[in-house]
Amino acid sequence: MKLIISILSDEDWEDVSRALIENDFRVTRIASTGGFLRRGSSTLMIGVEKERVDRAIELIRNTVSPILDPNIKRATLFVMNVEDYTQI
Repeated sequence: MKLIISILSDEDWEDVSRALIENDFRVTRIASTGGFLRRGSSTLMIGVEKERVDRAIELIRNTVSPILDPNIKRATLFVMNVEDYTQI
């Protein structure tokens, strides 16, 4: 099991979330704020099977807004191992 933490601009989170959910991924959104420029952002936590990580990243990559300024990134992704989890 893997956990993808995806930090997106506020303008992209809804479309990305919808694309992931439509492809049977589970998504949890946390509203967040960037540090340097204090821009509004959203953090998506996506629990996925190891075999589906590439598909989730592909959906995120294809759904975020086009890059207009090469100095501003549209998303930051962290993929982490999950040793164990419990649903209650």
